[in-house]
Amino acid sequence: MINSKYFSIGISLLTLVIVLAYVRYADQKMKSYENVNRVMEDGSIAPADLDESLMQPSMAISFDLPTSASFSGEAVPMELPDVRERLDKELHINTYWHNNTIFLMKRAHRWFPQIEAILKKNNIPDDFKYLPLIESGLMNDISPKDAVGFWQIVKSAGKENGLEITDQVDERYDPVKATEAACRYLNKAYKKFGNWTSVAASYNRGMGGIERAIENQNVSSYYDLYLNDETARYVFRIIACKEIIEHPVKYGFNVKESHLYNPEPLRYVTVNETIPDLIAFAQKNGTNYKLLKRHNPWLRDEKLVVKKGKSYRIALPA
Repeated sequence: MINSKYFSIGISLLTLVIVLAYVRYADQKMKSYENVNRVMEDGSIAPADLDESLMQPSMAISFDLPTSASFSGEAVPMELPDVRERLDKELHINTYWHNNTIFLMKRAHRWFPQIEAILKKNNIPDDFKYLPLIESGLMNDISPKDAVGFWQIVKSAGKENGLEITDQVDERYDPVKATEAACRYLNKAYKKFGNWTSVAASYNRGMGGIERAIENQNVSSYYDLYLNDETARYVFRIIACKEIIEHPVKYGFNVKESHLYNPEPLRYVTVNETIPDLIAFAQKNGTNYKLLKRHNPWLRDEKLVVKKGKSYRIALPA
């Protein structure tokens, strides 16, 4: 039988050896770590080559409002206190929503050239290119109300403005065709309202909703209307995005040109016969299904039935 006295002494010595070994290991680890990093006075870790003169506490800054603002050539009445506050709110929300606004800038660099050309062709003011930024973030999302694509078009409005929407083809997902459909709506709305600010508001609430509000409240300007919260914010969100993207450095954004997303070179194949297997079609054309879907999100099935006399233009990587 082991003597309990000697057993206790042995356990104590073993424990001491383990503690001393751990202390030595931790000391070596810290010295090794400090070769690469420095422990600051507050206990935080900083890179060894950090220039402390560049360090400053994180600050939330209240930005000056622009002295004047406009949407589609129409002046924003900045002399009205509530107008100033509403723009102020949206400007700061989008300025401090850093990740979202950075990616808006990156995606805008890819898509704005195409959107601008379509707006110009349809006599729509260039400022409407900012509308899909607040609608979808230039992503093919689906809203809780089943609005789809960059321009968040519901099925009825899509069909009314010339888009094909079936189980296999949904052109609301095609950024180019969806922009063309949006232009058709915007031109109809302009004929009704005669000013682009009301047209933009109607894109959110509908022509009927804005028309009723104008008639009921006996005013003619969007900025004088009492509206539901979403529509009351809508145009100010567009103007805020425009202001930040046009003056990024003023609002603290430093996005390198090399970080922006560029248009991707594509080639096009016109098909006028049914494609029973789009996966095989992609591989036959030197690409894969993932890239086929990336460049043709309007294809909603793994096959494409092409009716007699119909044809489709499919984009493929160049």
